[in-house]
Amino acid sequence: MEIPKRTAEIFEVLSKGAFICSNSAHERTRQLYEIIDAADNFATLHAYFAGINFVLERGNEYFYFSRAENKASLERKLEAAYHWIDLVDFFKAFDMAFGVGYSFTVSEVAVKVQVDVNLRNKLEQLRRNKEESHAESIQKLVKSLCDDTFAELESEVLKSYKILSSFHYLEDLIQNIQIPDEVQHEIPE
Repeated sequence: MEIPKRTAEIFEVLSKGAFICSNSAHERTRQLYEIIDAADNFATLHAYFAGINFVLERGNEYFYFSRAENKASLERKLEAAYHWIDLVDFFKAFDMAFGVGYSFTVSEVAVKVQVDVNLRNKLEQLRRNKEESHAESIQKLVKSLCDDTFAELESEVLKSYKILSSFHYLEDLIQNIQIPDEVQHEIPE
């Protein structure tokens, strides 16, 4: 088993909880994606990283690490999942087309918040600091998307952001939530 070149670089990115996406604006990230995706490299890297308790996972045009977690970590993950569900709900309320490849600016979202009461209410629920402006709150939400590699700054000049392939991870997470019919009626709308 020959380990692909730049495996250390791949590990460095993925071990920080980041995603490696095929549609990244960064050439380096796209190159790492191509290395993992090439021929038998995924199987080789999967076996290699399994030896150090990291599971290389393949998504729809993205790669990431997963690991078996203890119960405390599971609770932390559930809290993070609640946050991501609310965040996706907010941005889908902004524009139902919001997803992989979507480009937007904070100012576009802020303008819609001013005229859409439903969107404003969703933002209010997500805001931690009620003193900051809507634009500042939206910028923090976008920063969290970028920090977790679900989005990237696409243009510094236009201050536009692009949603990456890793966003499929969040969409899949939400799609896989099953609510039985008998429980569905107990959930307030």
